[in-house]
Amino acid sequence: MTTWAGRTAAEISAAVREKRVTPREVVAEHLARIERLDGRVGAFRTVRAEAALAEADEVATRGDFAELPLAGVPVAVKDNLAVRGESRRIGSAATPDTPAPRDHVTVARLRAAGAVVVGLTNVPELCVFGTTDGVLGTARNPWDPTRSAGGSSGGSAAAVAAGMVPIALGNDGMGSLRIPAANCGLVTIKPGQGVVPTGDGDSTWFGMSENGPLATTVEDARLMFSVLAGTEPAPVSEPGVLRVAVSLRSPLAGVTISRPYAAATRDAAGLLMRAGHQVRRADPPYPLSLATTSLAHWTAGTAADARPLDPRLLTRRTRVHARLGRPFLRTASSGASREQLRRRLEPFFTEHDVLLTPALARRSPKASPWHERGWLSNVLANTNYSPLTPAWNLTGWPAMSVPCGTLPTGAPCAVQLVGRPGTESRLLDLARQLEERNPWQRTAPMD
Repeated sequence: MTTWAGRTAAEISAAVREKRVTPREVVAEHLARIERLDGRVGAFRTVRAEAALAEADEVATRGDFAELPLAGVPVAVKDNLAVRGESRRIGSAATPDTPAPRDHVTVARLRAAGAVVVGLTNVPELCVFGTTDGVLGTARNPWDPTRSAGGSSGGSAAAVAAGMVPIALGNDGMGSLRIPAANCGLVTIKPGQGVVPTGDGDSTWFGMSENGPLATTVEDARLMFSVLAGTEPAPVSEPGVLRVAVSLRSPLAGVTISRPYAAATRDAAGLLMRAGHQVRRADPPYPLSLATTSLAHWTAGTAADARPLDPRLLTRRTRVHARLGRPFLRTASSGASREQLRRRLEPFFTEHDVLLTPALARRSPKASPWHERGWLSNVLANTNYSPLTPAWNLTGWPAMSVPCGTLPTGAPCAVQLVGRPGTESRLLDLARQLEERNPWQRTAPMD
């Protein structure tokens, strides 16, 4: 008997369209895997078992069935995006437990493409921190359950890495797609600003947060990205000879890159060089003020999100984060410091087509109740392992996390690719070259 859990979205949708399997059979098998594994992983806040099976049957009766790019594909949705009929808790006891009246625009696009939402995934409270733990659940890395899956799209990443869904929807305001993808051995792309809709009235942290895919292959990431962007999938092509800058420098002073992540970046550089690209060492001119600019926007985004909520129901680390951000609300909303950073970095991307860096500085922290610890310990844990992602939210430029190599524990390692605005397809083509020359295992060995 063919097993569909652990298969790619592209494989599943092709099989469903060709009527080799029904959407209900695919969804039922993934629901069974969730029931078997999620007690160990903690990816889901809520599973929509009955609703998902009913929606799978609806997909099978659609008149445009043969044209659906995600026909019958199970998908998980991060719990800060509205799913019709389900509450949107954002990892907090302070948010209302009331059903959403309509889907977020990205969820609606996935459903229009034939995908079936099987559940909503765990996040840290208000999606603030790089570890997914809180009063509603803790998401663990399926490759190493003693470690956090990362955050804030940690539950979505854990669900894909454990083979409980082939793709998942998340978003990235300071690295929240790339951090868990790097931890869990997945492919993701944070689109540039305005490429994928954010949704009217939803928090975007002053335009820094973008919605995007989490997948096991570049093909699936490209497919889901095109659905989210509302475009036809860009044809797979050779990107031509690119000028690739390789940097092992942390943008934050005092934070160093550990050996495994530096080695993975050198390995990726060698693979791209053998693919014919012009690869050389070059560090972007990160300003010394980047740390304070990042902290100001990070805390101000939380302050804006926390304003309508009862602070007594927030965890202490979130309350402190929001309080520290209030003085920066006007500065962050003006966009002046972000524009200044873009102007500083633009000349570097005139000389280079793509920047290659480590995705993380070191592996994720232990999977423990970080939400019960103090604010400073959380901030230090986050910045010490993920200093390389926030700059590209501040600029609004596209960035990817791509698996490359392994840590000494056997868990995946990863690199980051960054490009100028409008180069999402180029980054995906470059990631495909890395995938072809250094194939990675799709999902963690959970069974």
